[in-house]
Amino acid sequence: MTNKTISKERELPIVSGAGHLSTGITSTSTSSLTAGGGDDCSSTDLTSLFECPVCFDYVLPPILQCSSGHLVCVSCRSKLTCCPTCRGPLANIRNLAMEKVAYSVRFPCKYSACGCPAVVLYTEKQQHEEICEYRPYPCPCPGATCKWQGSLDHVMQHLKISHQSITTLQGEDIVFLATDINLPGAVDWVMMQSCFGHQFMLVLEKREKYDGHQQFFAVVQIIGSRKEAQNFVYRLEINGNRRRLTWEAMPHSIHEGFMSAIDNSDCLVFDTSIADLFADSGNLAINVTISPREKL
Repeated sequence: MTNKTISKERELPIVSGAGHLSTGITSTSTSSLTAGGGDDCSSTDLTSLFECPVCFDYVLPPILQCSSGHLVCVSCRSKLTCCPTCRGPLANIRNLAMEKVAYSVRFPCKYSACGCPAVVLYTEKQQHEEICEYRPYPCPCPGATCKWQGSLDHVMQHLKISHQSITTLQGEDIVFLATDINLPGAVDWVMMQSCFGHQFMLVLEKREKYDGHQQFFAVVQIIGSRKEAQNFVYRLEINGNRRRLTWEAMPHSIHEGFMSAIDNSDCLVFDTSIADLFADSGNLAINVTISPREKL
């Protein structure tokens, strides 16, 4: 495919009237603007056409413009009463030409400032950013009170400062003792486990998942990325009264959070009657074993 050069007169969207939609990229075929088409300079010039003048994020389809042809992203548009560029009224005019170009341009990930090198098509951008490893990590502790977010390197520092009550045990095979499991209402028990140079968090949560029916959910998450999680397997085991209940799975990354595992029952699940079979004076002991995953 032959690369094409975009002249200066085509650098900005131009609209001659409310009923006439056009862009400066009139004579250049959008098929020549696909991934890999054009040099880095022209690619940068194209993405700059889509920069929102308010938040400097990208204006992506559906693309609306004011009557003078100025663009603003959907998020900012909902907060504005007039065009931020010309102060004119915000009309509901679709810029179909710019939308067509947007489907052929590669955009940097919104977390590029955090180090993400990905440059993806508009149709892949949202999906990539939802699982991007450079996305800020939330606090892995259960409960809705802590809204902290930050880089993976700062998660443990946050836990040590803001959640000092969490106990950390060393070793690949430990026992987590959940006390007073008969407490009413929704209750969480949390413990940290340190082994193989990584930190893991066990969360045991009691909640009412169905009407009047309380259940326990136990899951292990790694203080790390999804890629790091794939290197390990955790095993939960409850023993007592000649009974044994076990669960084995790959730990979840704190990027996903433990809530998705609980909502999908992708964890050790048992009801209060089962818990009573294994409990001793209202306390429940769970054996937790972390192992490196065998390479196939």
